Amino acid sequence: MTSRAHAPRLGLGSSDYEHVAQSLRPTDKLLARAYPGDDGSRQPVQTVYVPANTFTPSLPLEWGRRALAAVQGQEGLERLASRLGLGEPDVLAGLVARKLSTEPVEDLRLDFEDGYGTRPDDEEDADAAAAGFAVAAAASAGSAPAFMGIRFKSLEAGTRERGLRTLDLFLSALLAELKVHGLELPEGLTLTLPKVSTAAQVEAMTYVCGRLEEVHGLPAGQLRFEVQVETPQVILGADGTAAVARLLHAASGRVSGLHYGTYDYSAALGIAPEHQSLEHPAADYAKTVMQAAAAGTGVRLSDGSTNILPLGDAENMHHAWALHARLVARSLAAGFYQGWDLHPHQLPTRFLATYAFYRSGFSAAASRLANYAAGREGTVLDEPATARALARFIQRAAACGAVTEAELSAAGVPPEELNRLARTREPEHM
Repeated sequence: MTSRAHAPRLGLGSSDYEHVAQSLRPTDKLLARAYPGDDGSRQPVQTVYVPANTFTPSLPLEWGRRALAAVQGQEGLERLASRLGLGEPDVLAGLVARKLSTEPVEDLRLDFEDGYGTRPDDEEDADAAAAGFAVAAAASAGSAPAFMGIRFKSLEAGTRERGLRTLDLFLSALLAELKVHGLELPEGLTLTLPKVSTAAQVEAMTYVCGRLEEVHGLPAGQLRFEVQVETPQVILGADGTAAVARLLHAASGRVSGLHYGTYDYSAALGIAPEHQSLEHPAADYAKTVMQAAAAGTGVRLSDGSTNILPLGDAENMHHAWALHARLVARSLAAGFYQGWDLHPHQLPTRFLATYAFYRSGFSAAASRLANYAAGREGTVLDEPATARALARFIQRAAACGAVTEAELSAAGVPPEELNRLARTREPEHM
């Protein structure tokens, strides 16, 4: 055994530490400002798009009734879950039936773009104002989905003025009507900017949001928007860089989400209509770039839609349901926790597949998180980053209704501890 008479001599002094700290100060500021992480708030599992002029406050519950009627006409939810090969078909059937009766639409977008088309200006003006009044009426009646807003036309040259005018009319009507009812702007208000090609378009939208806040006396930064990724140029720009990454940091924190647009993006690449799909290799590439760009920023991701609808005879309905359920499960496994639905008959498989995903992983996630929180050894050695992912997984499961309050309570992690573990690092003040 050898003895050490002297402590080892250190090679770095205080001036060296200070030099490193000073050289990395810009990096520290960048990480704190641009990569704050997810804030732990609720993210909807689906976004429903409807032509703006068709919306009424009763539409969400009507979609739920139509969804239930469709599946009941095909032997019911439990039978459908069994045919899809999902575990706990009886439990899933009960949970999804309740969801379709109470909250069938988590996020609703009144569409003034492709789903609405090109109409005379006076007609779109009237519909834009009417949409604002209708959303305010739904908020006042308590029938509005948790998340709701409009998709207006893009900032491309041909539609720019029309899109901005529609946004202006909608927001003005909404705020005026909310004021009548003594209500504030809903927290879940969501604006959708389609067909983005460059960061400059996002910078322009950021300016518009700021001006609208000034005009209407709204708090600075309250208006945010989601960007639709529908053009190859936003994935790979003219300068060879990923424009989608640049635009996130050019918006002063106003971009709330990136939504993949299945068919516009596929068509722009020249993919034949028969092969345009959420699972095409080109779609996976675009979504992987989106995911890498958004990582750590707190910007949420959404997959797109499938236009194969559960309509017609029983064979076609079950084929479409099986496809939709598989695509939903595939998106969830890839880390896309939200997707588009285009028809009421897609709601049963949206929730069956989503609930099955969360329930199949809930027990193991809860056990691992409880062990981590208590400092106990388990069969998996989890690190803080994984613990955050486990906590966020459980939060998402609870928020959408995939697990009951009793199951959540029995998970072994108190709500306050769950929230603490799910929280990302706090932004540093530089």
